[in-house]
Amino acid sequence: MSAEWYLPMIFAGLMALAMLLYVILDGYDLGVGILLPFADDQERDQMIASIGPFWDANETWLVLGIGILLIAFPKAHGVILTALYLPVFFMLFGLILRGVAFDFRYKAKSAYKNLWDNLFFAGSLIASLAQGFMLGRYIMGFEGGWNGNLFATLTAICTAAGYGLLGSTWLAMKTDGNTLRKTIRWANRCLGLTVLGVVAVSVTTPLVSEEIFAKWFSFPTLFWLSPIPLVTAVLVLQCFHTLNRDNIARLWQPFACSVGIFVLSFSGLAYSLFPHLVRGELDIWQAASATESLQVTLWGALITVPAILLYTMFS
Repeated sequence: MSAEWYLPMIFAGLMALAMLLYVILDGYDLGVGILLPFADDQERDQMIASIGPFWDANETWLVLGIGILLIAFPKAHGVILTALYLPVFFMLFGLILRGVAFDFRYKAKSAYKNLWDNLFFAGSLIASLAQGFMLGRYIMGFEGGWNGNLFATLTAICTAAGYGLLGSTWLAMKTDGNTLRKTIRWANRCLGLTVLGVVAVSVTTPLVSEEIFAKWFSFPTLFWLSPIPLVTAVLVLQCFHTLNRDNIARLWQPFACSVGIFVLSFSGLAYSLFPHLVRGELDIWQAASATESLQVTLWGALITVPAILLYTMFS
């Protein structure tokens, strides 16, 4: 097994891990920001406090994922970032806006606190919609026209709802009383749109590529892959059940189910697209840097990734 083969595999795995952890970890604090307008002043303080120690560390995984794409797969980085220039700009604008708002809400006078809360909500929503739009464009192979943009718009809305689901179920673990009842209502509403997004991506991805269709629906592969949609459906039902049971207490199961839904959906999408970084154009070996560069970079990754993991766990 040559280094030319296994090094791109290693970096593709590290990049996928970084993006999955980002989606889950930053997803719930983006979701909390999206839900802010539906809470009163006291509840907003509780919601912000629930993510305060974590949100800054969570965004580190996005930096790592994009950094790996740039260093290990520069050809794909150029194609992807060129095609997604505007939504990337809006994502960065939203992330910067929410970061500024988060810090200033603690320093501002009470008269301006609502302003910073609204800006934190706006930044969270803009970043979430931009990420969902990028996902839709990426799945469609950056196809233009009304159908590509319509699908990207749908994934943008459903991604924001998915983050809202993560955020509301996170709050269900951190709150009680009337605030908990509110978070359960928010979670139920977000769950439906999240399921719609999962179904839309699951149906569209095989339809846009004969190769992906064959990977999913040939036998016996279909048999071995069937647990992914089946377990996802079970997690959706379990999430709904635990959110709507009579005994209301601090809940951890809905958050665990929400994370499971994201992990399985991400795994299915990764299986569909592998080994391509740009569908139909570049696979991981075609897009990879020189083997010598990857060998040097690997030493940095072996230090950086465990350090970020430990930092995240510590925070």
